[in-house]
Amino acid sequence: MPEPKIAIFIPAYNAAYTLPVVLDRIPPEIKAKVKQIFVVDNASPDNTYLIGIGYREAKGLDKLEVFRNETNRGYGGSQKLAYRYAVDHGFDIVVMLHGDAQYAPEKIPYLLEPLERGEADMVFGSRIAGLPLKGGMPLHKFLGNKFLTAIQNQILGMRLTEFHSGFRVFSCAALAQVPFELCSNDYHFDTDIIIQFKIKNLRIREMPIPTYYGKEKSGVNVISYGMNVLKSMLTYWLWSRGLLRVEKFDRCRQAAFGT
Repeated sequence: MPEPKIAIFIPAYNAAYTLPVVLDRIPPEIKAKVKQIFVVDNASPDNTYLIGIGYREAKGLDKLEVFRNETNRGYGGSQKLAYRYAVDHGFDIVVMLHGDAQYAPEKIPYLLEPLERGEADMVFGSRIAGLPLKGGMPLHKFLGNKFLTAIQNQILGMRLTEFHSGFRVFSCAALAQVPFELCSNDYHFDTDIIIQFKIKNLRIREMPIPTYYGKEKSGVNVISYGMNVLKSMLTYWLWSRGLLRVEKFDRCRQAAFGT
């Protein structure tokens, strides 16, 4: 069986300081194994793009590509561009690794395993399953995560430990089956695509990962994020009961039933 064609996607915003750290920490065997590492700089006002280009030249890492959005497309908008790129360029697996150094690149081989064995269509690293408070997760974020996850599990009939990790690995064949480009351009894209995978009966696997919170500033407004997640769940709940038409969910159901 041929080796899967793997890409690593790094969404970055104001990551001039942390991006080289993230790239340095990708295990050498993974750098050798993957076909491409690509950074999507979301119109950062700092030098993220130039730092990425400089890193490629200084390290001779020819498989590193650095793209820059001319305008800020949102976190979800960057993911849409990246997954479309991965699908259209024939990759089998795409890893999303944030450029802010809050997820451990050393865990990429571990998260790849279920996909490489054909046991999952999406894998994500769960911080909640990996002692997040010891890793410095603020208590309000921990409690907010647990609250939202409980509601999401109840509505979706799932048993995930969290829905909000950004360390994710996707089968590109699975991505091609869902209309991810209809998901939100904001941070709750991560919720929307889990809902799509659930409707499509695709296999979602979570694995414990360590948590690290340093001095990096997060661009996420936790109140706005929480409200958007709840809005997505209410939209799904109404849709699932036939009370609302929602194209990003309708198209998943059509595909799931082959209509």
